[in-house]
Amino acid sequence: MPTPHKIILIDPAHPYLVERLTLLGYEIDDHHDTPLDELWPLLGDYFGMVIRSRFTLDEEFLNRCAGLKFIARMGIGLEHIDVKYAKERGILVLNSPEGSRDTVAEHTMGFILGLLNHIERASLQVRNGQWIREGNKSYELRHRTVGIIGYGNIGSAVAQRLSSFGCRVIAYDKFKTNFGGVLAEEVSLETVFREADVVTLHIPYEDYNHYFVNRQLLNSFRKPIFLINTSRGLVLDTAALVEALQSGQVLGAALDVIEYEEQSFNKLEVENLPAPFQYLRRAENVILTPHTAGLSHEVMGAHARVLVEKIEAAFH
Repeated sequence: MPTPHKIILIDPAHPYLVERLTLLGYEIDDHHDTPLDELWPLLGDYFGMVIRSRFTLDEEFLNRCAGLKFIARMGIGLEHIDVKYAKERGILVLNSPEGSRDTVAEHTMGFILGLLNHIERASLQVRNGQWIREGNKSYELRHRTVGIIGYGNIGSAVAQRLSSFGCRVIAYDKFKTNFGGVLAEEVSLETVFREADVVTLHIPYEDYNHYFVNRQLLNSFRKPIFLINTSRGLVLDTAALVEALQSGQVLGAALDVIEYEEQSFNKLEVENLPAPFQYLRRAENVILTPHTAGLSHEVMGAHARVLVEKIEAAFH
């Protein structure tokens, strides 16, 4: 039988989380570097589990967690956790999107300003001895309409930051209504297609939105757009994006996530990726970062605080 106050760390956790859970009476076992085969016989001993993305928590894994009552995911995405089966087993799945809302929103703003001001392209040109002014004229954000797709923690934080730029902000969310207000105007997806100049994605990855941004969606925009993705790589079809960049339907793209990433997001053999990504690497109107939008110096502390509050609320 599991110990009622025993928690296992599958990934490294911020000291605050360990300290606070210890004060709440939990015994913490750190197994962040224990191989999976060595973990198997231990899993039945735990009341709670803290994880980022090191392992897939499928039925086989969860069946070994005989008395598990909660999984605390340090971060946002739950695609590596069988949430439905966990619920059937009576396991509460917690995540902490609130923890990274600010850092991802700030990264997104950097992408928007970088694209509209050609910052990366101009910087590379100067470094290569080119002084091109006319070809790097910017687009003023205050004269543009920014479409936010997905108006949760991060989408709303982006809207908050955009409010100081004087631009029009419209937002679409498949699962929300009556969220429009001072920061953003609630609109249909068709309105985003018709009116957006800049589109930024803030949706989770699920099977239903695999390649949400595909050839058909990109061709639905009435105007050429700038496209930003700081959500999940698999919501965007890279090959379709390349076609849209080549045709001019997408004026520029900024991606913190790509569809070829492995589960923990920590490794990527860039040279071995398919042709569409190699095009993105060479394109002057594309900005790429290595899944760092949610990776500030402060963010793990923020995730820790959010999860401690949720665990305390659920079990104390």
